[in-house]
Amino acid sequence: QLQLVESGGGLVQPGGSLRLSCTATGFTLDYYDIAWFRQAPGKEREGVSCIKSSGGSTNYAASVKGRFTISRDNAKNTVYLQMNSLRPEDTAVYSCAAGLTVGAPGNPNEYAYWGQGTQVTVSA
Repeated sequence: QLQLVESGGGLVQPGGSLRLSCTATGFTLDYYDIAWFRQAPGKEREGVSCIKSSGGSTNYAASVKGRFTISRDNAKNTVYLQMNSLRPEDTAVYSCAAGLTVGAPGNPNEYAYWGQGTQVTVSA
């Protein structure tokens, strides 16, 4: 069964950090571009960050640039999202997605596989 499984979410105070993981089972991530999306209650899904299959190219939403870092470890079949200096407005369900040769990283339709999501809550 082909699956993406996220982990690492939780409750953190403003200014804190979390590291999310996205691990694939049933297939290898080596050839896939991987993105993180998030969706807050009452808001549209938003592309947060994307990393190309080679790992050589990354991009970030303006709202997280300089605070979040995406990386991948193909040997572990896992992609990470390091989130620092978290703000209450970062509160959302974060999901990872995998797609082949993604042309528009922020377009959810470019991704064939999705995880179930992990909740991130930033609150004092």
